[in-house]
Amino acid sequence: MIVFNVLLYYLVIIPISLLPFPLLYGLSDFLYVLIYHVTGYRKKVVLQNIRNSFPEKSEKECLDISKKFYRHFCDLIVESLKAFTISDKQIAKRVICNNPELIDKYHEQKRSVIIAGGHYNNWEIFAVAINRLIKHSAAGIYTPLTNKYFDIKMRKTRSKYGLQLVATKDVKRFFDNNRDQLTATIFGSDQSPSNPKSAYWMTFLNQDTGVQFGAEKFAKEYNYPVIFGRINKVKRGYYTLDFINVTENPQETEYGEIIERVTRLLEKDIQTAPQYWLWTHRRWKHRRPELK
Repeated sequence: MIVFNVLLYYLVIIPISLLPFPLLYGLSDFLYVLIYHVTGYRKKVVLQNIRNSFPEKSEKECLDISKKFYRHFCDLIVESLKAFTISDKQIAKRVICNNPELIDKYHEQKRSVIIAGGHYNNWEIFAVAINRLIKHSAAGIYTPLTNKYFDIKMRKTRSKYGLQLVATKDVKRFFDNNRDQLTATIFGSDQSPSNPKSAYWMTFLNQDTGVQFGAEKFAKEYNYPVIFGRINKVKRGYYTLDFINVTENPQETEYGEIIERVTRLLEKDIQTAPQYWLWTHRRWKHRRPELK
């Protein structure tokens, strides 16, 4: 298995990663035909998720969103492969932060922060770029891959320009060990929770949804300001980042208030341009636990 992983990485992934962007997007166009029209990868899941999220839209409108999503999804695949070899100069050109002063003010106040966001637009290139865009030391919460070889390669890629990756099981230890450091810890708020009983339940995209509670939990425990990170797609391969204040004083908020605000911001982005969210996820596989 390790031999296959090594061959796949060095004979397929790296050669593709080294291609110039115009050729990568030619490959993306080919992948769109292959994935959408030939294999139909998760088409039923994607279309049902879109139908349930936008019950007011016609079948034609849902199909149109689905097709646009798959075109973006294929761009995301090749851009994620490009991340293995992308240079700092290319990152600086392709990812721009519109308002770094919003988060930098907390650095001046000697306060660590939590950045909440979702799988919207290209979160992979955001992970590679974030540490050069802000003054805080960036850390990302992630779930390790089951394939150990590619887990190492993924961590190396995401952290090559400064991002520290923290496995979900090590989050509490990370916060305790870095109280004296000025950190910006990134939480993805739209993944399906591993334990529905510990999730915060709310209506999201017209569906009863369990939302991971980690961002609010740690924000309140350490009283770190919470910021929403909005990733905008300008055009193929070019993105901007906007920071939005969610709360400066988490300990003064009510239970669920932070998660509600973050999720509503993400929901608004999805409703504005739904093709940029990751619809292939089985986001609603859990049901709200019954009260006993």
